[in-house]
Amino acid sequence: MQALTFITLSRKDAPSTKVKESLLTNSRTRLLADCEDPSQLVADVLRLKPAAAIITLESATSDNEFKLIKQLATACPATTIIAAAYDASPALILRSIRSGATEFLQLPIIEEEFNTVLDRVTELWSSHQSATIKNGRIVAVFSNKGGTGVSFFATNLAAAMSTNTLLADLNLQVGDTASFLGLDPKYSLNEFVLNRSRLDDALINSLITPYSPHLSLLAAPAEPHEADDIEPQHITEALHVLAQRFQCIVLDLQHTFDPITVAGLDLADQIVLIMSLDIPGIRSTKRALKVFERLGYPRSKVRVVVNRWSKNIDVELHKVEAHLDEQLLGLIPNDYRKVIESINLGRPLVESDPSSKITIEIKRIASLLERHDQTVSPQPRKKLLGAVFGRQNATGSLELSVIPDNA
Repeated sequence: MQALTFITLSRKDAPSTKVKESLLTNSRTRLLADCEDPSQLVADVLRLKPAAAIITLESATSDNEFKLIKQLATACPATTIIAAAYDASPALILRSIRSGATEFLQLPIIEEEFNTVLDRVTELWSSHQSATIKNGRIVAVFSNKGGTGVSFFATNLAAAMSTNTLLADLNLQVGDTASFLGLDPKYSLNEFVLNRSRLDDALINSLITPYSPHLSLLAAPAEPHEADDIEPQHITEALHVLAQRFQCIVLDLQHTFDPITVAGLDLADQIVLIMSLDIPGIRSTKRALKVFERLGYPRSKVRVVVNRWSKNIDVELHKVEAHLDEQLLGLIPNDYRKVIESINLGRPLVESDPSSKITIEIKRIASLLERHDQTVSPQPRKKLLGAVFGRQNATGSLELSVIPDNA
């Protein structure tokens, strides 16, 4: 389940700090914005449409705070308004509820009470989501080893999706998905972040670059230095806004676990981990799976795909799967000539050569990832090999004992 999104009204006192700390350290919550004044809070709630907003009441409460609660409750009824205060007198709680707050959180925060409030927010938010258009799915394509073809796969995966899709290039220093699509973007993620406080449909449409009726690009910054001011919080906010407008977002991520990449991985519904079938590739894949585990990602969120697979590779796939404790979702055949022609042409291979084995396999993977039940099961090994190569047996064997388990 996706984390609940929150916006807070920032104060420089201890209560506000404790509230923010609780939101940042709880795996069930994600802080979208921390506002400095009431007008900014109202604007961000209307723009970001979070699951909940928390307003910390001062001990000597002024009428302005209750007017703010009433304004938020009226302007954005889908957002749960939570009042928080050290003073938990019946009079203060009653006045908060009458103003429009749905929940009251006593400070200092008690974990059990906080979880009860989160349960209630989850219930209300789920009810709202079921009655409205759900947020689009986010698919992150990642490898912590360079040279595995992440950008090529991400671009072709996005082009293979049957729904309205955005390809977001989060490889901020050297992003090149625009060239894979033959595009020359006028704007990039840099302008998106700089204008995040006034994003609406018209501005969003002007900052992204259309490729086809069903595919658009949010390009990486044109110059490396433009990425300096982009922070993880900006990525979280941008993807949250974009997921309300696209049915699918495909992320092309950097090859490191830097804060920007982790922000993208956190928001992803599915992570496609790209692997090459060699000792360094298998080692880096296992290392990535362990990092995902430490980050608290469920294994069902991660799918491993082998890129540049050849029937001549001396590997027994079942041994690789046993070593990783992960069944492979797909095998992308190796065809260097066709891939290079596609890149030089500036057109995804799934469009330029729809009958190629690479295209067939990428489209099969795309169809699996488009399912919304999150219970996608990889094909049985023999069926998968047969689909890719028309054969059922892998060749040779790779001695996996040379790869340490703690690599």
